[in-house]
Amino acid sequence: MALSPLNQRRWRNFRRNGRAFWSLIIFCILFGASLFAEFIANDKPILVQYRGEYFVPIFKFYPETAFGGDFKTEAIYRDPEVQCLIATGGLEECFDEPEAFIADAQDGKIGGEEIEKGWAIWPIIPYSYDTSVDRPGAAPLPPGEGNLLGTDDTKRDVLARVIYGFRLSILFTLIVTVLASVIGVIAGAVQGYFGGWVDLIFQRVIEIWGATPQLYVIIIMFAVLGRSFWLLVFITVLFGWTALVGVVRAEFLRARNLEYVRAAKALGVGNATIMFRHMLPNAMVATLTMLPFIVTGTIALLASLDFLGFGLPSSAPSLGELTLQAKQNLQAPWLAFTAFTAFAVMLSLLVFIFEGVRDAFDPRKTFS
Repeated sequence: MALSPLNQRRWRNFRRNGRAFWSLIIFCILFGASLFAEFIANDKPILVQYRGEYFVPIFKFYPETAFGGDFKTEAIYRDPEVQCLIATGGLEECFDEPEAFIADAQDGKIGGEEIEKGWAIWPIIPYSYDTSVDRPGAAPLPPGEGNLLGTDDTKRDVLARVIYGFRLSILFTLIVTVLASVIGVIAGAVQGYFGGWVDLIFQRVIEIWGATPQLYVIIIMFAVLGRSFWLLVFITVLFGWTALVGVVRAEFLRARNLEYVRAAKALGVGNATIMFRHMLPNAMVATLTMLPFIVTGTIALLASLDFLGFGLPSSAPSLGELTLQAKQNLQAPWLAFTAFTAFAVMLSLLVFIFEGVRDAFDPRKTFS
């Protein structure tokens, strides 16, 4: 679908802002890669070929018996015995000396006899966010072979957790920002457009709601319902929608008496059409000005809750939890460096992007 002439001008203005445009490209690359985190960092192969059949372990459960093993539980693909069974087509000798048979199976023959050679395609990082690394030494382990950013205090690969944590933080932020913005814009538009008692009642409700201690509500609800991603999204939206109300309300109060609004009312145009088709576009600049603060505030809120232990479950790949580990393990500077770099890159890119969007929607620049 082609863009309207107005949106085409806005897009050109955005592209002229080199910092915002390149930040968008870098962000899309990083976020796009994180959406496929299972293909980048995983303790399961992407694709397995065994006795002429193909298996996709990252999407489907396969018991060890599917590869000639003894157990009906899910195959542990990092286990040398399972790797040997896949490579040799299920030879029973794999239970004795798996490493030796894996090396011999590279030629497709063992003991002079041909075997049904299998193979597995592994992700670049052979660890998921919750995989314990099999390396000697006390955790946290420093960066080394197989772990570019080291491990945390439970020997989980830091790079894998950063990739999954980046995706989790961005998805959480985008969902909360969209939902909170929609609710806040509607509430502010209704207040500003109708004014009077509607505005007065809404303002009193918002003042009371804004005084509610969010942290205590989160603690109570998590204690009753348990910690989960969607519950945290719900609570954050429940308290975050008021951020845009004041800005949108002020813009609608200013615009409600302008000529084009009076003309629309005189022609019998409905209130909803006037508010969201005619008045809202003129209030978008002020609304977009607040978005960088909402986005960065949401990321900081998630990180703070995880840092305090009131956020997502401890097993979740959270950047806030990584920051907590950095505080608790000062002898492991790679944890603090990784957490700081991840937050700095993520927040900087988002702020630059939304600054560019704000400038692109500014009428003084759009029509200049």
